[in-house]
Amino acid sequence: MKKMLLLYNPKSGTGQIRFSLSKIIERFSAADYDVTVYPTKAPGDATDTVRARAADYDMIVCSGGDGTLDEVVTGLMESGVERTVGYIPSGSTNDFAGSIGIPKHAERAADTVVDGEAFQCDIGRFNGKDYFVYVAAFGILTDVSYQTKQELKNLLGHAAYIIEGVKRLGSWRSYSLEVESDAFSGSGDFIYGMASNANSIGGFKGLPGKDIELDDGLFEVMLVRTPLNLQDWQRTINALLMNEKSNDNVIRFKTHRLVIRSREPVAWTRDGEDGGEHTCVELENMPRVLTIMAGGGIEAAEQVAKTEPDTAEAAEVAASDDTETADAAASGDTEAADMTVSGGAETADAALPESAKKDESNGSVSAARPHADFLAMLMATTTMQELVKALTEITDGMINPM
Repeated sequence: MKKMLLLYNPKSGTGQIRFSLSKIIERFSAADYDVTVYPTKAPGDATDTVRARAADYDMIVCSGGDGTLDEVVTGLMESGVERTVGYIPSGSTNDFAGSIGIPKHAERAADTVVDGEAFQCDIGRFNGKDYFVYVAAFGILTDVSYQTKQELKNLLGHAAYIIEGVKRLGSWRSYSLEVESDAFSGSGDFIYGMASNANSIGGFKGLPGKDIELDDGLFEVMLVRTPLNLQDWQRTINALLMNEKSNDNVIRFKTHRLVIRSREPVAWTRDGEDGGEHTCVELENMPRVLTIMAGGGIEAAEQVAKTEPDTAEAAEVAASDDTETADAAASGDTEAADMTVSGGAETADAALPESAKKDESNGSVSAARPHADFLAMLMATTTMQELVKALTEITDGMINPM
C-alpha cells in the first residue's frame, strides 16, 4: 500500500474542506493509499512538515490556497526528495490550480489527484534560496492578497481583493529600477512588475500574456512603467486590459532569468504571500522540477473555465437571496452549503456580500440589505478619499456587525 501525506489549511476559505474531508480520505483509501492527515497550525508549518517528512511518503497532497501550495513545494524543494504533489484548492483565487485544470470542487479535485495527469511544470527560484510556484511580483496592489483580512476573504472570496485593491489605489509608489535579462535590459521608473508561470494572476485571466506554457523553462514577465499623466494612465490600462504586446507603457517578454536592482528596498510577493523587501532580486526558472497531478494541462484548464463559474460570478449569485453560502457557490459544494444552513449557523447570511448602511440610532455601519444600498453608497462618493472611507466602513461593518 502506498503512503500519502495530506496537509490541509483549516483557515483557508471558510474552512469548507472539513465538510468534504471524510469523502476525500475515502477516495484516496479506495485508490490504495494509506493516508496521514495533518492540519497546518501556523504560517510556515507546511514547509517545515514537508521538509522533515517528505521522504516517508509516496505522495504529498495539500488543500488550501496558493500560499499553502507554495509552502508545500518549498518544503519539498528544500528536502531534496522528489515526490508527486496533489492539490485540492480551497483558497479565494487559486490561480495556479485553474492554470493546470484542477477543479474548484474539492471532491472532483481529489479525483484529479488520483486519476489526473502527472504534469512536470516549471517553478521559480528567488534569490537562490527561496521558491515560488507561479508568480513573484512587486509594486502597486501586490500586497493586497496578504494584507486583506482573512474574515473578509471568507465573506466575499475574490471580491475582497478587488475592494481592498480599490482602497489602495491612492497610495501607489514608483520605483527606479535596473532590469537585466537575456530578452530585455533597461532602466526607468516602474509601478509594477511580475515574473509568472500561470494563465491568470489575482483571478484575472490573460493578464500574464498569451501563448503561455507552464513547462517551457521561461517566465512571462510584465513590467509597467510609471504613467506621467492621465493619458499615460489610460494607455497603460488599455494595454493591460487588451493584453497587448510590449509598448511604451507595458513591457512584456519571456526569459529564464531576471535580475532587478533598486536603490531603495522594494517589497516583493511570492505566490501572493509576503516575500520581503530587497534591493536586488534574481529570479531563475527551474524547468520541469515539480511533478503535480493536473487535469490535463492547459486544455483542461480552458475547459474548466468554460464549465465552472468564476469566483466573481459566484459572488454575484451570493448577493441575491440565495440560501447557499458564497464559498459553496464559488466551489460548487452544495453539500457543504446544506450542512452549514441546516446546522443553524448564520454562515449563509454572513457569506453574502451584503450592503452596508448607517444606523440612524448611533451612526454606526452595519451589514444590511438590499445589495442596491451597497452600490448607492459607493456611487455617492465623489473623491478617492470618500471612496476609500466608504469601502473601509462597509467592510469593517461586514466583519464586525453591530
